Amino acid sequence: MKSNDFKDKVTIITGGGSGIGEAMCKHFADKKAKVIILDNNEAEGRRVSQENKSDFIKCDISDEGSVDDAFNQIERNYDRIDILINNAGIAHIGKITETNPEDFDRIIKINVRGAYLCTRASINSMIKNNKGCILNMASVASNLGIPDRFAYSTSKGAVYTMTLSVARDYVDQGIRCNCICPARVHTPFVDNYLKNNYPGEEKEMFAKLEATQPIGRMAKPEEIAALAGYICSDEAAFVTGSAFDIDGGFTLLK
Repeated sequence: MKSNDFKDKVTIITGGGSGIGEAMCKHFADKKAKVIILDNNEAEGRRVSQENKSDFIKCDISDEGSVDDAFNQIERNYDRIDILINNAGIAHIGKITETNPEDFDRIIKINVRGAYLCTRASINSMIKNNKGCILNMASVASNLGIPDRFAYSTSKGAVYTMTLSVARDYVDQGIRCNCICPARVHTPFVDNYLKNNYPGEEKEMFAKLEATQPIGRMAKPEEIAALAGYICSDEAAFVTGSAFDIDGGFTLLK
């Protein structure tokens, strides 16, 4: 099978209603996958699903009951899960002294518990079929010290090591698990952050953020989606337990 053909592969993408997740939905749908979007934002999730002729299930990935209901529905409708992409996540800005327990718990609940619950809910289907691919969205913050990102870095470090653990435990059952570690990506989150924190200075601050990447710009969501497409393809059948930096040279500075 060519890497650009996912014909009829049942592909679950969490957080598919915007940003990187939306780009992934389009990429996999264009390559003939049967895409199921899981998102807590029903309006955006349904919009993306309609635009890409995909299915949508409203799901709070941090809630065990919501996740189990969603995956049970997928099993009933499709009878298998081929690919799981744990993309959904949130960010937080601040050092440890600027991170209250509620902030910390919310980050861990979505970024770490969410990936755990979705992986746990899909793994038995993959074991039954003796094949499957799990892709986690980590970050350059998984293994670098990023200023003012205490809670976020903590959560992405956990996602990275979760990837290694799952890859190790299920390598002999035909299941691959990898993660992507992007630097800054131009998504609606970036635009909203600048709008809320630097009103009237958005263009100047955007230029400063882009300048932090040695390549001179942020990544495009479509570039992350293209890498995800390769990792989840049969052409990457020998790849598991790996972390893929896609950072415009950001790690070269560290």
